[in-house]
Amino acid sequence: MFKNYLKTSIRSLLKNKTFSFINIFGLAVGTLCCIYILLYIEDQYSYDKHHNNVQDIYRITSSLASKGEKHNMSTASPPIAPALKNDFAEVKQFTRLVTTIGAKQHLLSYKEKSFYEQDAVFVDSTFFDVFTYHFVNGKSLKVLDEPYSVVLLKPVADKLFGNEDPVGKVIEINNTYGKNNFKVTGVVDESFGKSHIKANMFIAMNSGGMGEYVRQNDAWAGNNFTNAYVKLQPNTNVAALEAKLPQFLQSHGAQQLKTFGFDKQLHLQPVSSIHTTTGYEAEMTKTVSPSLLYILLLIAVLIQVIACINFMNLSTARASKRAKEVGVRKVIGAERKDLIKQFLSESFLLSLVGVLIALPLLLLALPFLNRITGADIQYSFLANYRLWFLLAGIVVITGLIAGSYPAFYLSAFQAIKVIKGNFTNQISAAGIRRSLVVFQFVLSIILIAGIIVIYSQLRYTENKDLGFDKNQKLVFSFYTQDTKSKMQSFADDLRGLAEVKNVSKANNYLSQFVINDMGVYLAGGNMANGTNVQFMITDEYFAKANGIKIISGRDFHLYDSGKVLVNETLLKRLGLTPEKAIGTRLYSKFDPDPEFYSEIAGVMKDFNYNSLHDEIRPFMLAYSQNESMFSHLIVATDSKNYQALLQKIKAIWQKDFPAVPFEYTFLDDEVQKQYETEITLSRIINSFTLMAIIISCLGLFGLAAFSAEQRRKEIGVRKVLGASIFNLTTLLSSDFLKLVAIAIVIATPVAWWAMSKWLQSFAYRIDISWWMFAIAGLVAVLIALVTVSFQSIKAAIANPVKSLRSE
Repeated sequence: MFKNYLKTSIRSLLKNKTFSFINIFGLAVGTLCCIYILLYIEDQYSYDKHHNNVQDIYRITSSLASKGEKHNMSTASPPIAPALKNDFAEVKQFTRLVTTIGAKQHLLSYKEKSFYEQDAVFVDSTFFDVFTYHFVNGKSLKVLDEPYSVVLLKPVADKLFGNEDPVGKVIEINNTYGKNNFKVTGVVDESFGKSHIKANMFIAMNSGGMGEYVRQNDAWAGNNFTNAYVKLQPNTNVAALEAKLPQFLQSHGAQQLKTFGFDKQLHLQPVSSIHTTTGYEAEMTKTVSPSLLYILLLIAVLIQVIACINFMNLSTARASKRAKEVGVRKVIGAERKDLIKQFLSESFLLSLVGVLIALPLLLLALPFLNRITGADIQYSFLANYRLWFLLAGIVVITGLIAGSYPAFYLSAFQAIKVIKGNFTNQISAAGIRRSLVVFQFVLSIILIAGIIVIYSQLRYTENKDLGFDKNQKLVFSFYTQDTKSKMQSFADDLRGLAEVKNVSKANNYLSQFVINDMGVYLAGGNMANGTNVQFMITDEYFAKANGIKIISGRDFHLYDSGKVLVNETLLKRLGLTPEKAIGTRLYSKFDPDPEFYSEIAGVMKDFNYNSLHDEIRPFMLAYSQNESMFSHLIVATDSKNYQALLQKIKAIWQKDFPAVPFEYTFLDDEVQKQYETEITLSRIINSFTLMAIIISCLGLFGLAAFSAEQRRKEIGVRKVLGASIFNLTTLLSSDFLKLVAIAIVIATPVAWWAMSKWLQSFAYRIDISWWMFAIAGLVAVLIALVTVSFQSIKAAIANPVKSLRSE
């Protein structure tokens, strides 16, 4: 019986090659998109799932609230994790991790080999007790017990040692903390799975530098810069433990919290959810928004649904051709269930062929799709057994959805009426086809409107006046004491170039996360009623180099120690006016140190030093002459030939830093990187909307061809009676354009609502305008018109004699 169904299905597909191609190609493209999006989503949710007993591993996060401001930090104060282990039996183990703040690049040396490497972290000796890594060399226990020991990621070890066994070898690491020798105690790779922790070197916490600062730190209120983790005992009631944390924090840090004057709360976040949770500041690596993944999942489903709609539409459209087949089968004894099985088997066959074609297409398109999404999905996904269950599910679900209506519709024809030529059904097939076409174009119009709104917001972020000049700025970074000592000489040399307008030194540059903050208050106040302010440490050229406007007072002068420039937002919080603020002292205090103050030299016009996602916060620039505080050089240029300018700068660099690679970045590129998530979303929606439109057009093309064929004799009669090609094309196209018009009416409010929700993630955003949806509707009309007109014109110019010959 199955063999008979299969033969009949193949014969039907071959007999109707055009419709079969449209269905199979549409299903293949839809399935390709669907599979890739599902693989991408699974990849994003796979982070940190490989750690042993991952369900018991939690990150300690901090919520800080002061004067209406609330900040959710992914980090905690240094002593919190060890104290949790000491105070609560529920905590089995703890570990801390801290990035090498101010030391992004590290010069690694072994024998004659020497190169720069990024992403070194200080970790407690318990790190590999909490997190699971695959050790290629060395043992996971006690590898970080000794001071100045280091575990390397395999690519770094390979570059340093080649085929040598790295364990026991001593390497030199030169960074902002100085030159130190480290003993390699292990080599790990990431073969077990991906992690939110991005590190090439794991340095023992008891190795000086930032690690020693963490070990000695006793700040319970401030200094929230440590990535802290706890591993709980099995079956711990996490909610009950978290409920004890307020009292725990008060028992250790009540006085500090009172002095600082802000509310602090601790929370436990499952490690396995870190990568797919947003809203935390100071994340180690870029996280992915769950809403983005939900949008992608929705797009995957919609594209597959659009492909299924094509099948349903074309199958019901062909019902008239197969009506007599149904009638004859019923007359010779076929029951309705046999016909349902027959038509569903055709649907499953089409779905299977579509999936089988989609797989090799996906393999070919994988590099391109990875570039669009920024993912690194490998060909090894074919070895994932879940993929094959997924494919089987797609075949079954697609086959059922796409074939259910045609199967039940066609099998319901009454044999006598069908053989007599009357095969109407109680349910209007034409009405259902129109509804499905409308649904297809509703989805397409929503996606097109999404493209327009996202593009407009990205253009807004590019062109908005941020309050500083991001254009024609070069940024050079220095990460070792040797290079920092020569920063001034390099800056002086750059000032000798005619194309260089200004050069400034700073501990950070605009668009980067501001790591420094403190509470400030006016005379007579205290930290309890202070205002939290973010700040950067700069020289006297920073405001000029970045085009920051001074609206009151003056810019920094040489030897301006103790002076600060403040923004308007800070003044508003302090209740000062720009005119009266000049000369005002801002006090601060960190126990047990004595109170100190800074004096306002000038007031800066508010500017967006961070992403447009965030509102402008209290901010200031603090003047310093301490060269060791600076890590970056911002170079303002005025050149129309950047290649020539960069060659000149490179020559100076090689003179001042002969052993250091020439590396730089453009400030406007760094600003734009703040919107990587939106740029990725834009690329994804652009690409998959194009796929959805192609599939929709295929279905519309097939329906237009069917409609033209059904009305062939009507067209012949009209031509004989004098109808023009334009009249006939308009007649055949108008029915479809009416459906698109209905789709525009339905899609517009839905798209408006969806895009309004998306824009809420920006503190500074565009206003949604009617023309965005008008363009989306116009694009849909043009797509439909071009698709339908081809068949309409073809039918209109056909020889009427051929169509009327049988009459």
